[in-house]
Amino acid sequence: MLKLDHLTVIAPTLREGVSHVQECLDIEVPFGTRHDYMGTHNHRLQLGNNVYLEIVARDPDGTEPGRPRWFGLDNQAQIRADWHEGRRLRGWVASTVAIGPLVSRHRAIFGDKVPLPADNPTFDFAIPADGSLPLDGAAPSLIDHRGDPTSMTSIPDLGARLLSLTLRHPDPAAIEALYLALAIDRPPALVRGLRLSYRAQIETRTGLKELT
Repeated sequence: MLKLDHLTVIAPTLREGVSHVQECLDIEVPFGTRHDYMGTHNHRLQLGNNVYLEIVARDPDGTEPGRPRWFGLDNQAQIRADWHEGRRLRGWVASTVAIGPLVSRHRAIFGDKVPLPADNPTFDFAIPADGSLPLDGAAPSLIDHRGDPTSMTSIPDLGARLLSLTLRHPDPAAIEALYLALAIDRPPALVRGLRLSYRAQIETRTGLKELT
């Protein structure tokens, strides 16, 4: 069974990502970590129930990873286009304890299992060959924590709590069938729309907010 691990705001720069989330939630999300193995960095925020929000962007001072970056972050033109269109909450990551069989059955969607960091792996992440989001973000990215899930103690808790996640998609029936086939626990709600987009309802200390 797949479970929601975290939401991803994929930004052209961390500054823009943090500013957008602050506009939506009235919360300044603190810095998280640098991914030297991917040439990316992030800010993170707890959302309750062992779920968190990640704002991720290409690290201008990072090293080249020697492979396509995750979350489509090598394609900066597309990242910027999505950003201008308001598609900023671009997807989510689901955790599994059996990533190998999943990618074997659905390699066309998820790509290959990549042990990370490469020199001393502590988790596995599924990344398509070109680094793109699975089904443009309609399918979750997959992570296997190898029995050691992300510690929430390292992620700031500023009182935000995820209430719901909704995916607008041109073919919600097809995505619903995929979610059923993947055995996703409490997947995003699905509604029909012209183009893929996500909305998250989040309760904060200053009231109910919406992140897009």
